[in-house]
This record gives sequence, C-alpha cells and structure tokens, in this order.
Amino acid sequence: MTAQDFYQASPIKHDNDNSPRRRATGAEMEERALFLIAYAYRNAPVTVRQLFYAATVAGVPGISKDDNGYNKVQQQVLELRRSGRMPYWCIADLTRFWRGVSTYSGVDEALHATAKLYRKALWRDKDHSVEFWLEKDALAGCVQPVADKYAIPLMVTRGFSSETFAYEAAQNFDAGGKPVYVYHLGDFDRSGQDAADDLERKLKGYAQRVPVIFQKLAVQPEDIEQHNLPTRSPKRNTPADKKWPYDFACELDAMPPALLRSYVESICRVHLPDEELSVLIAAEESERMLLHGLAGMAAA
Repeated sequence: MTAQDFYQASPIKHDNDNSPRRRATGAEMEERALFLIAYAYRNAPVTVRQLFYAATVAGVPGISKDDNGYNKVQQQVLELRRSGRMPYWCIADLTRFWRGVSTYSGVDEALHATAKLYRKALWRDKDHSVEFWLEKDALAGCVQPVADKYAIPLMVTRGFSSETFAYEAAQNFDAGGKPVYVYHLGDFDRSGQDAADDLERKLKGYAQRVPVIFQKLAVQPEDIEQHNLPTRSPKRNTPADKKWPYDFACELDAMPPALLRSYVESICRVHLPDEELSVLIAAEESERMLLHGLAGMAAA
C-alpha cells in the first residue's frame, strides 16, 4: 500500500456550518505543490497572494477564491520552502526591511563596493522624468527589478499616501525642474481608485513649478477584460464602499507577475527606448570599470 492509497479523502467540516467538505488526497496535495513550485520558479519573485490568484485561475484542486483558499496556499508554500522544494528566493517580501550602516575593512574595499553599486544618471539629459507609484508594498519585489533596470524610482504608498510623503515627492519634482510622468499601480476597487485619485490631487497640488502627468496604469477595467483577470465581490461595508459603481473588484495581485512587469517595462521603453538605454548602459559599465581600477590602485 502506497502513501497515496493510505491518505484517502476524508470529510471535514466547514468553519461556519455543519456540512462536511472533502479533505484533499495526497495526490491532490502533490498536484498543488507541483503547480506552486513551477509557477514560483517561472515568475519569481512572486508574492504568496499572486500564487493564490494563479492557483484559482488554473483550477488547482481545493483552492477556493476566498480566505480559506489563500490560507491553504500560504501554509503549503511555507511547508515547501522549509522542506527545500521551493527556494526561498522565489517569494518576494519587501514589507519588512533592515536598517543599518555599511562598513568596510579599507578604502579599496569601499571603492570596489562603490563600483558595484554605481549607476549612471540615465535621465539627466531627458526633458522629463518618470516615477512608478505602487499601492501595495508586497508587490514591490515583483516590480522593482524592472524599475531598477531603467533607474526609475518606485514609490510605495501602502494604500493612501500620507501628506508628508506626497509633499516631499512634489518638492523633488519642483527641484528637478522638468515635467514628471507618474504611473500608478493599484487595486481596482473603491479604496484603490480613491487612493489613486487622492494621490493625483496631492502631487498636482503640491508641485508648483512643473507639470505632473498622472496615469492609472493598472488595474483598470480594460485590463480585467483583456487578460481575463480573476475578480471578487466588492466590499460594501462603509458608505463610501456602497458608492462603488461596479459589481466586481480586482486586486493588483491578480495580475500574473510577468504581465505586471511587462506593463511597467512597456512604459519604461516608451520614455527610454532600447537604443538609448544600450548606449547609456555601455557608458555605465565603462565608468564602473574605471572605479574598479581606482580601487586596485588604492590597494597597491
């Protein structure tokens, strides 16, 4: 008798009623595991919530589109990582971070570190600048690699932006002295859209010297329709919620990671075409090698 034969489905009860629901078999648990591992590898870095949405779209057994389904994915991902079947680097989590100072054993080590981190000012000679503003910090790890490639700031608001955060950003806009294109990434629900509108009002209100061109990049109704993104019922808890004119909502997490990154990269390439980027990156690498050379001289 195999483990699969031994671990047959058995009924367990729902939390809210007495009706039994079926426990997953060993084969179904393994099917879930294989899907989660493959998707995480293919789309890394991903968040657990992105894995959850992917599982619901793919019809993975036992993963319902509710908190119970999310909890199952969260628990299984944890087990897969601890067992070594899913690498830790596949999962993004920028909601937590460390603070500290970098120290070096000498000048040569400091210069080598500087060389590794050196980035050329790709936007210095452009007549405008670009920023991405993200509602959810958990998705920063998904978007940041693309933004970093093009040296574009990624601003994370965690919902509604504070007055201080928006004010300081607008002051930087004015100091730069050129128009700023702001692309917002957030949920398509009452709160997410209100947060985007509030951010647009703040940035345009605080920036006194330069124009701010604001666009809601995603998620929007056309994205949901074009890519068949999974939706959920909108919240109707508050008077503001009840004014939401749609009978559905969609989280930014519902966008597959590769699709979300492609949205960001398409905007980057509009403002900084490939041929311009190639020239700048070549110059950057040459200057980086010069810094490494200086580090070698310091060590001699």
